[in-house]
Amino acid sequence: MRKLNYLSLLLFVPILMVSCGEAEEKNEPLDSTEDAQMNTESAQWDADVTLTQEQRDALTPADVVAEFKGGNERFIKDSLTPRNREARIEATAGAQYPKAMILSCIDSRVPVEEIFDQGLGDLFVGRIAGNFADEEMLGSMEFATKVAGSKVIVVMGHESCGAIKSAIDNVELGNITTMLGHIDPAIEMTENFPEDQRTIKNKEYVDAVIKNNVKHTIDKIKTDSPIIAEMAQNGEINILGAYYNVDTGSVEWLDE
Repeated sequence: MRKLNYLSLLLFVPILMVSCGEAEEKNEPLDSTEDAQMNTESAQWDADVTLTQEQRDALTPADVVAEFKGGNERFIKDSLTPRNREARIEATAGAQYPKAMILSCIDSRVPVEEIFDQGLGDLFVGRIAGNFADEEMLGSMEFATKVAGSKVIVVMGHESCGAIKSAIDNVELGNITTMLGHIDPAIEMTENFPEDQRTIKNKEYVDAVIKNNVKHTIDKIKTDSPIIAEMAQNGEINILGAYYNVDTGSVEWLDE
C-alpha cells in the first residue's frame, strides 16, 4: 500500500506545473569558428522548412539518431538552428512528416524540441509524468511510426524526476496513485542497493530507477505492441532509451 508522504508530494507537484509560455529564443552571435560551422551545417539540414515526405522517407533510423546527437550538442553550446516559423507554419498546414517520436516526462525543465534542436513539424512528442507507455501512448506510437512514417522512438527519462521519487516513496493521492503504479516495475528491477540506500536521498539509486524505468518502458513497447516490435525487428524503425541531465542539458543514450 502506498502512503501519503507530503515531503515526496512536494517534490512531485512542481513537475505538474508546466508553463504554457514559449521560452524566448536566444540569437546571440556565435563565439567560435567551430560553432559557426556547426550552425551552418544545421541550417543546411533544416533549410528553413520541414522535411518533405520524400526526404523523410529517405532517412534511415541511424540518420535521425545522428541528427539528434548533433542537435543536442548545439543545444548545449547554445547555438540552436535559426528557423523560419512562418515558412514552417505554411509548410505544415496541409500535412506533417515528423521523423521521430519522443516519449518524455511532463517536467518543464525538459524542453524536448530544444534539447534535440528540432522545430515545428519535426517531432511527435508524447509527455506523461514518469514517461511510461500505457495503452493510449502505445496507440500514439503506432500512429507515429506505422501510419505517419516516423523512423525512431526515443523514450527519455530525466535527472531528478519527481514522479520517480514519488513512486519510490509510495505516495498515494487520487489518480496519482494509479499513475505511479506504472513505475513500480522499475523499482523492482533496481535490486543492487541495500535497503537503507533505497531512498530518494540517494541520487545514485534514484538515477538507477530512472534508467530502469526507461528500459522497462522500451520492453513494454516491444511486448505490448506487435506492430512496433515487427517494425523494429525489420529495421524500419529504431527504439532507443535516453537520460536527460537537467544540470548540463546533455543527453545520455542508454543502449550504447
